[in-house]
Order: sequence, then C-alpha cells, then structure tokens
Amino acid sequence: MHQTPPTHADALAHVHLIGGEKGGVGKSLVSRLLAQYFIDHDVPFVGFDTDRSHGALLRFYAGYASPALVDRYEALDAIIEASVDHPGRRVLVDLAAQTHEPLAKWMDESGVLDLAAESGVAMHYWHVMDSGKDSVDLLKKLLDRFGQRLQYVLVKNQMRGDDFSQLAKSGELDRAMALGAKVVQLKHLHDTVMQKIDASDSSFWAATNGAAGGSAKLGLMERQRLKMWLGHAYAEMAAAGV
Repeated sequence: MHQTPPTHADALAHVHLIGGEKGGVGKSLVSRLLAQYFIDHDVPFVGFDTDRSHGALLRFYAGYASPALVDRYEALDAIIEASVDHPGRRVLVDLAAQTHEPLAKWMDESGVLDLAAESGVAMHYWHVMDSGKDSVDLLKKLLDRFGQRLQYVLVKNQMRGDDFSQLAKSGELDRAMALGAKVVQLKHLHDTVMQKIDASDSSFWAATNGAAGGSAKLGLMERQRLKMWLGHAYAEMAAAGV
C-alpha cells in the first residue's frame, strides 16, 4: 500500500527532480534557474547532475553539485539520504534525457516514494516541455506511472516554442491540474544573450552583474533584458512554491 505523500506545507524536506525525458526541451536551463533562485534567496540546497557528458549544474554551479549516475542505485540513494539527513536543505536533481526508466525502476524497487512519504520528504517532478506532441505524450506516461504520488510542476518553456495548444487539447493538462500540478511559464530570452552566457560559462548572477571571471560581457541593455527575464522566472517559481 502506497503512503500518502506530504503536502508542500507539511513536508520537512523537498526533492526537486528536473525532467521531461526528451532531449533539448530545456531541463538543464530550468535546473540552472532553480539553482540561481535558491542562491539569490538564501535557500540552502545541494545539486545532483545525472548528465555524464556535459552536465549543466556541474558546469555552471560546480560548488553546489555532485555527479549522480542513474545506473547506480548507490548514487541515486544519496539523493534521498541528502534530503532526510538535512531536512532544511533543498535537493535539486538535473535529469539527463533518457533517464526516466532507470529512475522509475530505482523508485519502484527501492520503495523510494513510500520512504519519502514516511520521512516527510516532498518529491517534486518538474516536467519541462517544448510545444511538441512528444512532450505531451511523455507527460501522459509520467502521470500514468506515478499518479498522485508525485507533486508536479509543468514548465512551458517558450525558449522551445510558444504554441502549447496540443497540451491544452490533449486533456493531460487538466489531468495534471486535478492532481495538484503547478504550471510555470518560462518566457523566451533573446538568443544572443543566452549564447553569450553559455559561451562564457557564466552563472546567471555573474552575467547579470558583469562579474569578472566568467563574465558573459553583456551590454547594458542585454543585462537589463536578462534581469527582466530572471525576475519573471523567479516570480513563476515562487508561485509554484519552491
């Protein structure tokens, strides 16, 4: 029998899984935004990066992140143990593409969600979406598998398209909302700004403030656009209850 997951208000600890399964939808971007949000709001956190080749958390926020290989239960166990051992600290997990099945297997075989519920750990799954049908199909798969056992945040990433009519027509949005899902709108940021940030390996803070050592060397108006974009993203994340 499955344990009832704690509500956001009742949870002693929070694990944020940033997924979406499909490559290129912006999972790592959302992970970086959450990391910067936690830093800017003085929220203690630890990050885990599952991307073997070019993990964004390890690249941009190395001081806060460790690698986690999804094919090793010991590495995944550390995610839950980090939340239970330090309940005041958020746990942020950047899930690489094609990690859903090994992650779900670990959860099922290890009773992860029941243990999390017993321990007062809220498990948040951020389903990052582009405007394509694949993202809708993957959302259905996610809801079919976990139902009300996870707390969902649906991220409409306008960096990857702005027409989410397929999601609205599918019925999966309504289904997720009935399960208590939150929706985050991530606006489009001017391509040149993001390219400069990534090319210089800058954190969002360094890029916004023109900090030396990893500065993206943004112009005055580019920094202003970045500040506006971050402000909107932060407001959306706050409304989602991070």
